[in-house]
Amino acid sequence: MWLCTGLFPPSQTLARHAHRFLQSRPRDPLAPDCLQRLQAILSAEPRQHPPHLAEVDAIQQNSTQIFHKVHFPNETEDLFEVTSTTRIRELCCNIATQLNLTSPDGYGLYMNTASKVITTPAVFLVSFMRKLWFNVIPGRDLTADLTFHFPQEMPKYLRGYHSCSREDMIALAALLFRILTDSDRSQFVMIPKMLNSLNIISSYNKQVGITADEARVRFLKIISSWPTYGCTFFEVKQTCEPSYPTNMRIAISKLGVSFIDPKTKELLVMHPFGRITDWQSSNHHFHMTVGVLVKGTFSCETPLGYKMEDLLTSYISMYEKEREAVLPKIHMFS
Repeated sequence: MWLCTGLFPPSQTLARHAHRFLQSRPRDPLAPDCLQRLQAILSAEPRQHPPHLAEVDAIQQNSTQIFHKVHFPNETEDLFEVTSTTRIRELCCNIATQLNLTSPDGYGLYMNTASKVITTPAVFLVSFMRKLWFNVIPGRDLTADLTFHFPQEMPKYLRGYHSCSREDMIALAALLFRILTDSDRSQFVMIPKMLNSLNIISSYNKQVGITADEARVRFLKIISSWPTYGCTFFEVKQTCEPSYPTNMRIAISKLGVSFIDPKTKELLVMHPFGRITDWQSSNHHFHMTVGVLVKGTFSCETPLGYKMEDLLTSYISMYEKEREAVLPKIHMFS
């Protein structure tokens, strides 16, 4: 009964009988929970999937509490209570509240599953990460900087996705070294002699007195001035545009979609969201049409086309919601 009351709403006639049936059993420990689930499902859409394994395990243990482990980019994790009717938006808000984030906006839940098809129940990891990089100013939300922004941005820098000056490179290397050693100067021997010319130690000494967490925030403040800060990068292969290299890098950010030469890191072109009229993914490909400036549709080969489509949709939806929120205010004074 507990599983049924969380799956689909009964008819009006059956709902009355179910309600009375549950009310007539006040001594049954599951009756109050079933009543709550019945009331919730009456005002909700029927579920599209059968009960999750976590729900079945919980009720078999005579427990109505379901906890799900959520992983974070800084390699920490936590348990969060969910119900059969919990929406993704609700869980994101609960996570943001429990972590004391300033806002849940811009974050997303990701499910990582094994690539192989198996007959046993699928095992997956749920991750909570920064998805949309808007209004992300280093130092404004320390928890977000340490839990999400730094661990998500640092690997992009180490993979060489950004174009930076020699001075920034030295400062960032010193900050990363301080984070790695936590102000242990005896670890200087870890820096190869060939890197001395970069003056990493000199830059390190200028940062005297700061903690590893403060170094993480300084790292973010440096790279936040770069145009590629907060970008999600995709390595793709294209043959539809002869003026672009075959192997190309696409970066999606709050500004739009950028095409980048991966060898020179030169920006080839940047398409603002307002010019993008159509986008979709199919069969390990991504397709995008940009107004009337591009003849036809740009297509590229990538196994992450679905992720590009989702990210592009999310950014454009975000801007559309912002525009709709501003329009009523404008009409008030017109």
